[in-house]
Amino acid sequence: MAGAVRVPRRGSLGLTGLVFVVAAFCSLQGAPWSSKSGPRGLALVAADDEAPAEAGFATKVFAAAAQGMTAAIVAAILSAICEPLVNRLLVKRMTVAQAYAEITFKLVSNFFLTTFPTNMLKFPVFEMINMSLSFTSLAGSVRGIVNGFLFCTIMLPVTNYRFRKSMGWEIKPALLYQAYIPTVSRDIVYGWARGVVGAVLAEQMAPETFTAKAVVFGITIWAACIISSPCNEWRGYTLQPPDKKLPFGEYFKPVNYARSTGIGATIMGVALCIGMLVTPYAEQCCAVMKDNALYTGIALAIIVIAALAVNKK
Repeated sequence: MAGAVRVPRRGSLGLTGLVFVVAAFCSLQGAPWSSKSGPRGLALVAADDEAPAEAGFATKVFAAAAQGMTAAIVAAILSAICEPLVNRLLVKRMTVAQAYAEITFKLVSNFFLTTFPTNMLKFPVFEMINMSLSFTSLAGSVRGIVNGFLFCTIMLPVTNYRFRKSMGWEIKPALLYQAYIPTVSRDIVYGWARGVVGAVLAEQMAPETFTAKAVVFGITIWAACIISSPCNEWRGYTLQPPDKKLPFGEYFKPVNYARSTGIGATIMGVALCIGMLVTPYAEQCCAVMKDNALYTGIALAIIVIAALAVNKK
């Protein structure tokens, strides 16, 4: 059954935890952080061209991918909390109270073991595409469209894998490219809207401080989610399990659409705004952790062991 819930075995949880520790430790050691480096903004959120002006294409693309690593860690924490709630509003058409009742520490902690490695794939890929397109003469809105198409086409299996994990559904390879048309449509519209709305808000509001830029970006994300919401609702309708699929008329009731879109867009806007504000401090923290690699590895192992112990209760 498509909606069957797969209960992970304890052995698999332990292996996942071990893989997480190794991945996190290697990410810290391989990242270009330095305790002397200054803070940067959230890469996927506000991708700035920070490589030297004389740097070539390959250098800038690599720098953009590396910059996405800090953002991936911050966003993984936010996503582990937000995505299970938003996905239940979108697909199951639950009320906020019903969706919140299903969110547990065990679900969030287990899902973080999914959001972290998938973000380490998604964020650098996004930044590499974004930086590559910056070398073209395409307008910002057109780059957003191309970015949305390429990113969705490349990363949809990762996106659907993550979605099914957040819902507690069985992972089937045949379904990893499920809902491609609505998803790529959503990402194209979202990319276009983000480019257009971001440019308009930057011109009209002219943010000067880092905090103001984060607020403007949060509003941009909220607006882009609202504009692309019809395609997102289409995706949610397509992803319903066959045995629990709601009729078209019931799924697309105005009250369901307003709740799913309004709350989902607000959560994404606020979460990414906070993520942009937190990322510079997270990067400084990561620099300290990298300089103290042994203690970092021990601390990560203790955290994972504690989480697994809680999950076994």
